Amino acid sequence: MRRSTATQLGLTDRIMGRFVAATTIGCAPDEMGIGPALAIPKLLRQLGLANADVDRWEINEAFASQAIYCLRELDLVGAWQDGKVNPDGGAIALGHPLGATGARMVSTLMHGLRRDGGEVGVVSMCIGTGMGMAGAFVRE
Repeated sequence: MRRSTATQLGLTDRIMGRFVAATTIGCAPDEMGIGPALAIPKLLRQLGLANADVDRWEINEAFASQAIYCLRELDLVGAWQDGKVNPDGGAIALGHPLGATGARMVSTLMHGLRRDGGEVGVVSMCIGTGMGMAGAFVRE
């Protein structure tokens, strides 16, 4: 909700963080799944950030080979090994609820940032027919 609405309702003590920016990008429809590998660099460039500036990543796992491909292309294998990528499990472990994946991922991201003390988080997913999306959030 808007900060002004939270203030009006007396809920400012429940604010977890804020949405910073999001981007989308397209690729060939037969390349479905690679969207995060394209959207994340675009988002980071727009914000002037590097991989090292991100404390937590929630990258949707449409299927295992897609997730591995994206980690390799994004140079995030080390971040995954360090527990910064899907540390609570991704869609393969938690599920991929049609129409609610983004909400599940943002909720997992924000609660994880608060629990672990991180500040900056990125959510990304592929979208059927060859698209990708990435969004940045900051914990407060």
